[in-house]
Amino acid sequence: MNLLLLLDTDFISPNHVRLSGRRLEHVRDIHRLQVGDSLKVGMLGGYSGNGEIHRLDGEYLELNVTLDCPPPPKLPLTLILALPRPKVLNRVLASATSLGVARIFLVNAWKVEKSYWKSPRLEEGNLLHQRILGLEQARDTMLPELQTRRLLRPFVEDELPGLIRDTLPLMAHPGSGIPCPRAVEGPVTLTIGPEGGFLPQEVELFGRAGFQAVELGPRILRVETAVAALVSRLY
Repeated sequence: MNLLLLLDTDFISPNHVRLSGRRLEHVRDIHRLQVGDSLKVGMLGGYSGNGEIHRLDGEYLELNVTLDCPPPPKLPLTLILALPRPKVLNRVLASATSLGVARIFLVNAWKVEKSYWKSPRLEEGNLLHQRILGLEQARDTMLPELQTRRLLRPFVEDELPGLIRDTLPLMAHPGSGIPCPRAVEGPVTLTIGPEGGFLPQEVELFGRAGFQAVELGPRILRVETAVAALVSRLY
């Protein structure tokens, strides 16, 4: 935790917060801070700054906070991700958030197991928690937008034309023979398929929507590795 994220409900006065639970335990047991110490804090959806510990015990963490620093800018990137395995989903969401991805769509594909959509990891509370972990890692305060789409064809044919307008639409597809561009200036819409890749008809579907298939090289990467590698290459 490189940033202690605060919520509206944490404030007991304009510049004083009281915390308990996971955040208290982390500051006390992991950072091992004491009364009088300072740490980085940030308001979810707002500014960040510093907090000075006023109370720290087994019940509460109380801090006097100053929030005067704007969050780092988001990447102008929309990530369209075929829903990964539930265990991988948590890591991907936290990683994409820490990298600064602005918007994420979790979509269906033929190789996405139906059981993935029933996983408790898709519950709103977990989706929020994983993104918060990413914000804490990156010292960011602005959540990426997150949406799910269980019907791929209507999403690609009906929604994507508007979403990709004025962006560079790319689809990660090993074997395409076209290297992923580097250091792109401007917005990108990036699609990454499931483990095992998109079916040829799904590749064709995205192609008709205007997506260019690109690759990182001959190696087949895990989804979480591909996300980090592609985002780093693009920006």
